[in-house]
Amino acid sequence: MHIKPTWRRLGLLLCLMYLASCGVPNQTPIDSFPTLNLVTLDPNASATATPFQPPLESYTPLLTTTPFPSNTVLPSPTNTITGTPVPTQTDTSVPTSEPITKSSTRPQYIFFVLFDYAARQLAVDETINYTNQTGTALSEIVLAVEPNLSANNFSLETLFVDGARPTYELNGHRLTIFLQQPLAPGELISISMRYRLAIPPKHYNHPYGYLGYQVNLTEWYPFVVPYDHGWILHDPWAFGEHLVYDSADFEVNLKMPQEDVRVVASAPAEPNGEWTRYRLFGARTFVFSASDRFVMSESAVGSVKIRSYYFSWHTGAGEGMLKAAVQAVSLFEAKFGPYPYDSLSIVATEIPDGQEYDGLVFLGTDFYDQYGGSARSNMVSIGVHEIAHNWWFGLVGNDQALEPWLDEALSVYSERIFYEFTNPQYGDWWWNFRINYFNPSGWVDTSIYDGGNFRTYTNASYLTGAYFLEDLRVRIGDQDFFNFLKDYVTQYSYNRASGQDFFTVLRENTNVNFSDIVRDYFQGSY
Repeated sequence: MHIKPTWRRLGLLLCLMYLASCGVPNQTPIDSFPTLNLVTLDPNASATATPFQPPLESYTPLLTTTPFPSNTVLPSPTNTITGTPVPTQTDTSVPTSEPITKSSTRPQYIFFVLFDYAARQLAVDETINYTNQTGTALSEIVLAVEPNLSANNFSLETLFVDGARPTYELNGHRLTIFLQQPLAPGELISISMRYRLAIPPKHYNHPYGYLGYQVNLTEWYPFVVPYDHGWILHDPWAFGEHLVYDSADFEVNLKMPQEDVRVVASAPAEPNGEWTRYRLFGARTFVFSASDRFVMSESAVGSVKIRSYYFSWHTGAGEGMLKAAVQAVSLFEAKFGPYPYDSLSIVATEIPDGQEYDGLVFLGTDFYDQYGGSARSNMVSIGVHEIAHNWWFGLVGNDQALEPWLDEALSVYSERIFYEFTNPQYGDWWWNFRINYFNPSGWVDTSIYDGGNFRTYTNASYLTGAYFLEDLRVRIGDQDFFNFLKDYVTQYSYNRASGQDFFTVLRENTNVNFSDIVRDYFQGSY
């Protein structure tokens, strides 16, 4: 069993004492839209000791809405969806930089999206340019289609592979496309599809879906899952994250009939004729959030735009989160490596904690309610955690289901690094409030399927993982430790790392023996 250092137990009593005292043109017309009602959730009325709360059972979702008319007009593709849809109009304001092309070996995703915010509907043309980088001939391609996990949310209308209609099977979130002839290593295919989404009401424990004043689009499109001796698409689980991603390039062209709705995306907006275009390179995901009530504060770190999106009743907290985000990006660039995207958006929504995506992170509004103007808060600590995921998830990928510690333990420990260098007076508070309070135990390399329940899984992968990284750092010293983090980012940027990869790079950066620490914290052999 893992034996936790005894000095941390001494802080538990002090921590408990402290916690007791704190607190569209060419579209078929739609005559009227459904009335939008403000959804009021009751996640927690008062401050809570844990930023990782289980989902509440009291949340009642709204009713679903009528889908787009079946004859909604999308942009006309060339031939029969064999190429990328092209806007029918040009605009001299379109930037001179070219859209993504087929020259990249990364998967490329090109979208034309009609988004009706009021009706909570999407109509999408998607093209995927996929180059076989697996080293083996492929007889089928597997895509994850997360919206299909819920009934009546996803409707696939057309599907083509290089202009021909393939045989395919859509079973739950697994879409298998059977190829007419094997795809040899290095060869490229183009997968094109048209589908519609009826955006569901948002459940409290996940960002995806609509509230009366906000729509969040996460995992909204089919994507090709990674291949490593087989296609990697894990089963969903009650907690944790089950998806694994290749690094990819995205071009998303968006059009919506509502002009008073502010759209936040994983990348900055730019004009593209009658569309608004977003481009993101070397990312795992592309997400949106939209609201007619967003308030925004912005700053920058070098050329990286930092924006905080919140609601008018959270102005002070929203500005406080912006300040923390600027500090975090500046620090993590120095300690880990350059921030990988053009922008970072922190978006308030009604979830129990936070959720990471590339270039955009969500943060629970409860934390904004609790914010009292200090960095010693759940809002800042969890916000910094989600921002760190842009390095530990976005830049360096991993299997989130089988080895979640690789991104989660590093993101928790990134909070510790943040407080150490920006607010050193809060270091003891952070250890007690975020870690010691839960008296965590368990093997760091616990998968989401072996974690027991939400609390025991989080204690093992997240919090005991922070103990491991602290003990490792003390053992090998700061110079080797931070050299390792930078080298790890350098070697595995835009790729996926395993636990074995983590320790291989670590051993390349230190001569100190830490094998006993590994035995204390890990059940696997590293």
